[in-house]
Amino acid sequence: MPERGRHTQGHDQKGYTVQGFATMEKHADLKNELVYLGLFDKVREIYREVGKTAAISYIRSSYRLLSKVYHPDLNPENRQTAGVVQQHLNRLSRLLNRTSDEEIIELIARDHIAWTAGKDRILVVEDEPGLRDLFRDILIIEGYDVRVAEDGARGYVLYREFRPHLIFADVVIPKMSGLELVKKIREITPQVKVIFVSGFFGIEPLKQELDAVVLKYGYGVLSKPFKISRMLGLVENYLRGYGYGQSGVNVFA
Repeated sequence: MPERGRHTQGHDQKGYTVQGFATMEKHADLKNELVYLGLFDKVREIYREVGKTAAISYIRSSYRLLSKVYHPDLNPENRQTAGVVQQHLNRLSRLLNRTSDEEIIELIARDHIAWTAGKDRILVVEDEPGLRDLFRDILIIEGYDVRVAEDGARGYVLYREFRPHLIFADVVIPKMSGLELVKKIREITPQVKVIFVSGFFGIEPLKQELDAVVLKYGYGVLSKPFKISRMLGLVENYLRGYGYGQSGVNVFA
């Protein structure tokens, strides 16, 4: 049995495995090549806005396209420059062949978290494309880190990945209502902060259910149509803890 504190085979003195160092080096090399080729910022944006599948597709399809564009035989007047880029593309190809999709996503996600450190994270679950885009664009302009989902099922997946500080959830959305979504999320995070977006008319049972949930948990409600200034004020109050879940505070906007 190795003595405690001694260097053992396959580990450094801090306990890192040789395999772990090799993985870290591979990830660093992959990121460097993506940065050099101008792909990393875009894939990070795609991952944030659309998700894993689109991010992987972007990387692999971009590699194939750039390999054709920068082929030295197609650039006789700039063969040297094209050759340098082609070397980086060949290196990227080798790295991609050695890296699983899961590892690529881990690299992007880890960098995304570091890149957005200090930003408040907001998840918007809204099935109306125009309103969904409006929420996303305004909140990003205001400096928030934002993810969007078009239905309750996707919203739940993104919540588990993104762990937002605040959720905007439309009440009437496909696959899983906003109320069902938040109920499911409460099983993970009982103190989750939520602003429901309501625009339904004539659905009295649903309205009664929303009223009961809001009264019990102190969630906010943003009724359509609404003023942007009112929406941003509600977000700021919730994230700073003013009025959230406190009795006697009007949470309806």
